Amino acid sequence: MLRDEMGMEMTKALYPGTFDPVTFGHIDIAVRAAKLFDHLTVAVYDRPNKNVLFSTAERVDLVREALQDHGNITVVSYSGLTASFARQIGAQVLVRGLRVVSDFELEYQMALTNYKLAPDIDTVCLMTSQDYAFISSSMIKEIFLAGGCVEGMVPPHVIAALRRKVAALRDEMEGKVKLVSLKE
Repeated sequence: MLRDEMGMEMTKALYPGTFDPVTFGHIDIAVRAAKLFDHLTVAVYDRPNKNVLFSTAERVDLVREALQDHGNITVVSYSGLTASFARQIGAQVLVRGLRVVSDFELEYQMALTNYKLAPDIDTVCLMTSQDYAFISSSMIKEIFLAGGCVEGMVPPHVIAALRRKVAALRDEMEGKVKLVSLKE
């Protein structure tokens, strides 16, 4: 159990995710969780089961910049089981965000699994603010890659990072044969 400088027990929470890229919805959950718990660790998963646009280091930097004004939030990367990492850092609570009803089923399954692995760690789900309920990292990437505007969905530094990443990918692909989908 964490204790503050006066010996009082502190509650430490872990907010894990891919954050590829971090959105205003993620920031909303992190800031609200940081008000509920003494310390919040935002943990960027380094080996997600999905294609990522940004490297782990880039994602950590983007999240750190987004949350830099919150003194009780730490941003790190991690690998392995979330429950094991939570124990490693002394977290008593896992924080998850719910955007829409369809998120509930997966989050419920993950909460039960994490409870089986670590019954001493509880999961708390926070409902994303209505303004951000439609935002997902996947949607941000899809909109941006198709030339759409993502202002109001991600911070300006994330838009700048998306521009740099797309330009780098475009340069990398230059001179290579373009694949055409049979669906198109």
